[in-house]
Amino acid sequence: MLQFLGNIEAKIDAKARLFVPASFRKILQSCDQNTLILRKDLFQNCLVLYPLVVWEEEVAKLRSRLNRWDMEQQALFRQFVVDAERLEMDTNGRILIPKRYCQMVGITTDVRFLGVDNTIEIWTNDALDKTLIPAEEFSARIQALMNNSSQND
Repeated sequence: MLQFLGNIEAKIDAKARLFVPASFRKILQSCDQNTLILRKDLFQNCLVLYPLVVWEEEVAKLRSRLNRWDMEQQALFRQFVVDAERLEMDTNGRILIPKRYCQMVGITTDVRFLGVDNTIEIWTNDALDKTLIPAEEFSARIQALMNNSSQND
């Protein structure tokens, strides 16, 4: 199973190329996953890299919940996949981010890679900082969540 963990700063070059962090690259290469799918996150102002196998699982899960013969549901599916782009990691471990994706989330030079379970998120520092919950509130929320889930077990 693919699982990424880390918070790694990087720079995008003038041609919009990024080196995938070595720790993430090692995981991808160990599973023969040089093909990545890029799309803007549904909820946050960041980009998400899906290893191809993870993307295929997500698309299959979504497709199984939607009726191909329902116009609104087909439009949802189309909108989910229309912003997806297939990327190949080169032999140096770089990916080329299409300019439109950089523009979507405001990437100029500095980015931050976050390992989030089986995907990799790419953030600008400002955008990421805006989403983080203050430490005290975060610990209170985690405590409440875990106390509620242990009562349900």
